[in-house]
Formats: sequence, C-alpha cells, structure tokens
Amino acid sequence: MIRRCAAWTAALLSGLACVAGNAAVGGRAGNPNLILFVADDHGTDALGCYGNPVIQTPNLDRLAAEGVRFTRAYCTSASCAASRSVILTGLYGHATGSYGHTHDYHHFSTYDTVKSLPVLLEAAGYHTARIGKYHLAPDSVYHFQTVLQADPRSTIEMADACAGVLGQDKPFFLYFCTDDPHRGHPFTPDPWNAPNPFGNKPEPYPGEKQVKYDPGEVVVPPFLPDTRECREELAQYYQSVSRIDQGFGRLMHLLEKSGKTDNTVVIYISDNGIAFPGAKTTLYEPGIRLPCIVKDPRTSLNGHVNDCMVSWVDLAPTILDLAGVEFDPKAFQGRSFRLVLDKVFVDGWDTIHASHTFHEITMYYPMRVVRQGDLKLIWNIAYQLPYPFASDLWAASTWQSIYRGKGEWFGKRKVQDYLHHPEFELYDLAADPDETRNLALDEKYAETLDHMKRQLKDFQLETKDPWQIMWSHESEVQGTGVNL
Repeated sequence: MIRRCAAWTAALLSGLACVAGNAAVGGRAGNPNLILFVADDHGTDALGCYGNPVIQTPNLDRLAAEGVRFTRAYCTSASCAASRSVILTGLYGHATGSYGHTHDYHHFSTYDTVKSLPVLLEAAGYHTARIGKYHLAPDSVYHFQTVLQADPRSTIEMADACAGVLGQDKPFFLYFCTDDPHRGHPFTPDPWNAPNPFGNKPEPYPGEKQVKYDPGEVVVPPFLPDTRECREELAQYYQSVSRIDQGFGRLMHLLEKSGKTDNTVVIYISDNGIAFPGAKTTLYEPGIRLPCIVKDPRTSLNGHVNDCMVSWVDLAPTILDLAGVEFDPKAFQGRSFRLVLDKVFVDGWDTIHASHTFHEITMYYPMRVVRQGDLKLIWNIAYQLPYPFASDLWAASTWQSIYRGKGEWFGKRKVQDYLHHPEFELYDLAADPDETRNLALDEKYAETLDHMKRQLKDFQLETKDPWQIMWSHESEVQGTGVNL
C-alpha cells in the first residue's frame, strides 16, 4: 500500500514537472491575455443573466451575451480558501492538504510540491498579477510576479489599479478577486436583527453609483425563509453584487482602452455560494452551483448557453489550454473544457464531485459528493456531530430570527434537519431540486444508492482522499498512518 502511494506521488510530481517544462516551450507570441475574475460568496441567485429579474448586473450580463454561460458549474468546496486552492491547482483540496482556511489560527496550507496555475503560466512567458483577496498559502506555491494593492471592497478602485498590467506588451494573467459580496465585519450585529451590510457603506466608494434595493422586491431563494430579516439582508447582498458589476465594467473599459479586448480571455466565477445558511459551507446546490461565464474573443460564441457539468478543478487545465500552453493532463485531477465550450451538452460531461472537510478549524465536518446527471449523493462522514456553523452565518439575522423564535422551518428544510444530517443523503434533483426528500432510506433506491456509493469510493481512491478509510468505520485503523 505504501509503495503504491509513493509511486502515485512520484508520478504526480513527475507530471507537474512535465507541465512546467512543457509550459516553458508552450509560451509564444500571440498567446491571449487572461483575466480570471473571482467574486466572494456570489451565487447564481443574484445575476440578471441567470434569471434574477431584480438585480442590476448589466456588465456581467453583457459578458454572458458576448460569451458562454454555464448552467451547471460547480466549486468543489463551498469554503473560500479551500475552493481557491482548487481553482489555481486543478487538484482537490484533500489531495493537496488545502483542507480549510489559511488565515489566522486555521493555518491550512497547500503542499509545497504543488505547481499552481500562476507558476506554470509564468514559466510559459506570462506576466502574472493578482489583486484583492488571496486566502492561499504558501506564497512559494501560489507565486505571482506582481501583487497590486487596492480596497478589495472597491472594485472600481481595484480595476484602476490594474491599468498598468493591462497596458503592458507581454501577455498577462490577471487574478482579480473581490471581497464582495462576502458578509462584512462585524459579523454580530447590534441589535441582533439588523442586516449585515455586506461591505456596503453609507457613502459610495470612489466612483461607485450606489444601487440600493427594496427588501420587499428581492427574490427569496426557496432554501431561505421569507422573513423581514432575510429580505433586508438580501437587499444588502444585492447592493454588494451591483458594486462588483460596476468594477467589472470599469475593468472591461480599461481593457478596451488598452486595445487588448480582442485578445483577452475573460472568465467570471465565484469561490462558493451565497453567505447564508443552507448555501455557503454546505454541499447543497446553493452552496456549490455557481456562475461561470467565459468569453474568448477568438471565437464567435455570443450568448451561448452550455449545460455541461464543469467544476473548479477543471479551471487550471482549461486556462492553460485556452492560453495555448502545453501541459500533461495527468498532472491534474480536473480536465480542460475548452473543446466543449461551443456545445450545449456532451456525453461524458454529466458528473461532478465535491469535497469539503473544514471551513474554520473548529468546523470539522467532512463531506464528499458525487452528482451524476440528476442523481446526487452526499456522504456526511462525521454525521454523528451537529452540523457546524461558520461564525458569520450563525450571527446572521436571517438565522437568528428563526433560532431565537424557535421556528420549526428554515426555508423548505426543518431546522432540526439542518442541524443534524444523516450519514447519506440521496436526491433526485429533477423531481426534488430543493434537496428536501432524502431517498437514501427508500428501499426502491437501494440499488441506486449502492451504485452511487461505488462511484464515490472510486473517486476517493483515484484522488487519494485520506477520508476514504472511513468507509470501514474501524476505529483501530483510523489515524494510524495506513496508506491506501
């Protein structure tokens, strides 16, 4: 067993070295510029191009009208740092040690042998730059040549700070990460039922035209309670999203001014879903099903809608592919979706996996997911524990209004069902998109459950997930360093 693990590790490192070597010869004049724009806690629930009739996001809607909008794009972990590690490595967090947050006392860190996307692109001749939220470690793994400074809540200011990168002659990779629409500090409001501001201030940020929303007009997602507190918080969330949109528009204006629009691939995503209970830190659909808009001006894809299932573990190889940089596909646990950009759906693109272990260090709750077509299996490995709350979600007036009032329901899910999860959750999303009818104990689905379990085990074995050992529940082998 140990020899097999060592052999896999050697093969992975060899593959990554091959990527770096190939990247060095893959860079050439004419490579497209690359912008990866990552919002913080933004779901598909608050974008006009994804069907919200209230939110004002004209610049992102324009990106969708000029590019490809994915309808089934997924992060692998609905937690900021863990998700971002996957975005930039093409490897699941459990395969790189990126189990949770890097900052403060959490201190999770990616293995120092991993070669990340900016490092590979630099080797290919790209100038790499980042601005805004980082949330990654160590710097040697996620090295960027240029680190730009600006208020990460002021996306217009962030965009202006990028003008020098956009204007250079060398092909560039810009990693643009906002703090919006993450909940703002302090997380605990005073009084308790006041809405979190989501980074909004009484006065506009520089250059911002504040877009405020009437709580009575926001669209309450079905997984949330339709309460005054929830509506007030959604109105603040919408305002924060509109600020993102204005900053994105400013960045696109500067790109056009630089004359680089026709040779710059632009990708818009979020790290995980909306920062409300039932989404962020969960592996339910609102937590992991996210916006993904790709504009490659070298194609004629305008307003194309793509139903292929893609994952953030696919992003690094896809970006290398779009850049024309040679790489070894075996060095990644995701795969490039460049060749299916122009499709509506392609056989073989109907499965994704998710892997969550920690958010904060005190929030140990490992979960693994396989979704095949409309069937989805969640394995709550530590199901005996109560479901843990991130500090910002627990303090949210949306949650506290139900908790303090001893309410029975939180949206379409009972409060007790939210606080205590079964070991297995099996859903048919075609019949039950809100994931409220667990089929795992239904004898009619016994064969389906067994099939999905096998798929999940295979995924864990292929990606060397340490938690694969928990299928046996044999306490005598847990923590002994046994390798599979």
